[in-house]
Amino acid sequence: MDTSNPAVFVNAELLRLHMGRRVRAVIQVMRSDGGGTVTGQSTDGQQITVKGNPPGPLTTFVEVIGIADGIHSIRAEIWSNFGDTLDTFSYNRICLLANGDYKHLFI
Repeated sequence: MDTSNPAVFVNAELLRLHMGRRVRAVIQVMRSDGGGTVTGQSTDGQQITVKGNPPGPLTTFVEVIGIADGIHSIRAEIWSNFGDTLDTFSYNRICLLANGDYKHLFI
């Protein structure tokens, strides 16, 4: 595992704290414009825009890793389909833990 450039777990609220840094977020895909922009709902219920070229068809939930380039946008480098069901409450808790008192446990 490459730990030289870790991606911080974020939801939409936490994204603004990591501008210009590498982040990872899970979104529920709401729409895709077919031209490289996907809009989704973050695990905290807020909207995130993801820019990039997703590979093939996307499932309902997608994890993106990329650079936070706006208070609610990510320039994606890696897209991973997470399937059609996800416990968003638990994933959101991971984001909060990874940015709080336990961030030392997350790379």
